[in-house]
Amino acid sequence: MQGQAQQQAYDRGITIFSPDGRLYQVEYAREAVKRGTASIGVRAEDGVVLAADKRSRSRLMEASSVEKIHKADDHVGIASAGHVADARQLIDFARQRAQVNRLRYGEPIGIEALTKEVTDHIQQYTQIGGARPFGVALLLGGIEEGEPRLFETDPSGTPYEWKAVSIGANRGEVRDLLEEKYSEEMSLDDAVDLALEALGEVNEEGLTPEGIGVATVSVDDEQFHELSDEELESHLTDKDLLADEDEAGDDESAADDE
Repeated sequence: MQGQAQQQAYDRGITIFSPDGRLYQVEYAREAVKRGTASIGVRAEDGVVLAADKRSRSRLMEASSVEKIHKADDHVGIASAGHVADARQLIDFARQRAQVNRLRYGEPIGIEALTKEVTDHIQQYTQIGGARPFGVALLLGGIEEGEPRLFETDPSGTPYEWKAVSIGANRGEVRDLLEEKYSEEMSLDDAVDLALEALGEVNEEGLTPEGIGVATVSVDDEQFHELSDEELESHLTDKDLLADEDEAGDDESAADDE
């Protein structure tokens, strides 16, 4: 019993390390990310793709109200997995930092610099009493000095750069597919197809344009572009990933906070 009481004490205090050097609240935040629906990032030779599973839990819900992909600046997009409310706060912070950089220096912020500002903010919430870590992971993708960059943030406040990555549910399965089929020479359209194929890997019933979100940032124009339903349907049809209307029913497996 005494051991359990000690465990609970470390469990409840974000500022207290356990004897084996763990912060349990940070680990719980990672579990919240794993319960969120998947988001995927793919870095192509000529741009970056962000894709997200945003299936609604009811036919009565407006699909446009499920936000998983966001524009942070003209040249930066962000996808999330985990608690949407936490993601919204971090995305607003990222937008503010991007605008401050434009006003102060007269140039767009670098993707790596923006990621580190966000992760510095996240990290502060792992060492402040009376607060909890953000229960969300983000993918930041964009163009920096003519080169595509793709970063992941972790609830601990650690940034990682990737060529292709998945966050949220079924991360292992999606990563296996990405490792198998990713190529550094692929085009932006090929990267869109790969991201959709990866989403289809964990959606056996197929995908619908309303149930996913895909955005690109191209090296050519360095502009964030979110694909329309018509563009998504064309990609899904080409890859034979489009769900039959009879099978595209309610999906009760989506996490409440995703």
